Amino acid sequence: MSIKHLSAVAVASALLSHSVQAKTEVEWWHAMGGALGQKVNEIAADFNAGQSEYEIKPVYKGSYAETMTSAIAAFRAKQQPAIVQVFEVGTATMMGAKQVIYPVHELMEDTKEPFDSGHYLSAVTGYYTTSDGKMVSMPFNSSTPVLYYNKDMFKKAGIESAPKTWKEMEQVSKQLIASGAQCGFSTTWQSWTQIENFGARNNVAMASNNNGFDGFDSEFQFNREPFVKHIERLQKWSESGIFKYGGRQSSGMPLFYTQECAMTMGSSAGLSGIQESMAGVDVGVAELPYDDTLIMKPQNTIIGGASLWALRGHDSEQYKGVAQFFSYLSSAEVQADWHQFTGYLPITTEAYELTQKEGFYDQNPGTDIAVLQMTSVEPTANSKGVRFGNFLQVRDIINQELEAVWAGNKSAKQGLDDAVRLGNQQLRRFERTQK
Repeated sequence: MSIKHLSAVAVASALLSHSVQAKTEVEWWHAMGGALGQKVNEIAADFNAGQSEYEIKPVYKGSYAETMTSAIAAFRAKQQPAIVQVFEVGTATMMGAKQVIYPVHELMEDTKEPFDSGHYLSAVTGYYTTSDGKMVSMPFNSSTPVLYYNKDMFKKAGIESAPKTWKEMEQVSKQLIASGAQCGFSTTWQSWTQIENFGARNNVAMASNNNGFDGFDSEFQFNREPFVKHIERLQKWSESGIFKYGGRQSSGMPLFYTQECAMTMGSSAGLSGIQESMAGVDVGVAELPYDDTLIMKPQNTIIGGASLWALRGHDSEQYKGVAQFFSYLSSAEVQADWHQFTGYLPITTEAYELTQKEGFYDQNPGTDIAVLQMTSVEPTANSKGVRFGNFLQVRDIINQELEAVWAGNKSAKQGLDDAVRLGNQQLRRFERTQK
């Protein structure tokens, strides 16, 4: 046999060996930048190193909205990833795209991957399940709003503990202002904290059809008396300095960072950022206040963040990789590490218990508040979550109308009436796309 022929055989043998050993690639599009993105890469690398069949390839695609838009465009071009991270306000839109998504409960059953939805925190998974309890996406980075408070300012004012009710929020804020604070409290993500979670915490429906879970023909109801009274109260407090609005999303956080306001309401995943921005200040974490004229024992809050969706259009081997990766992501060790590093909620009871056993909550006071707030009671239809089409646009409408109320240009009733009317128009637009 000639040297040339031997060389060809060797090359062919090497190629064959490579093809046998090559891992099945699974592309995962996500919206986690910075340190969170590095952690995502680490999780994928650890999974890849732990087995020889699949290669998860994380790809950062920008903001939540950009990631979701990119995935939809890619699906139309038949170039979609196997997994995409979608923020919670896109849940109804994803569920409505039945030809696009591969529901998690179906995926796990089809690939024969062991799966028990009962292992996951019901207050988290409820957002991502059908009305009959079947999980459609895999929770990943879930947060919930909590109350942050400046313990140093509280101490100066002679206040020993954080307020539990909205009535106490007023009393405590007045005491803080009397001791020199410029403002009692602010809030971030006002639709999420003051409308969506106000309804959940006080067991009041935000909309018909079990907050949208039972059909796309839902109607908003957050212009009813409990919501109107709450917004009227905030409007009144904004005139006296008890409450100060600092802008949409997290724009109001500097009011707390600079110690202008002694309290704020924001994502549980924001604790590490707060501690970094307020080094040397003693910051406490407490549960979101509830209205004791509406409920004696508060309900759980609802989540924000995002989940992972499997998309149609890939081969069975890739889906086996997706299923195995979802199982890996849900393991107690991975979830506990993710929870402790990021401040996002653990999605399983086992991950919470492992974190507790490791002493993390003792060493980092306040980091368990969000979990306790979410798990202390069983979710009701009003605190399971919300599911509305075009909800990103609806939140913009709510922001716009609340800003008109804070500016004194509209009454609370008029602002909420207008938000409901315009919001329902968005629901009807989405409903038409589902027929």
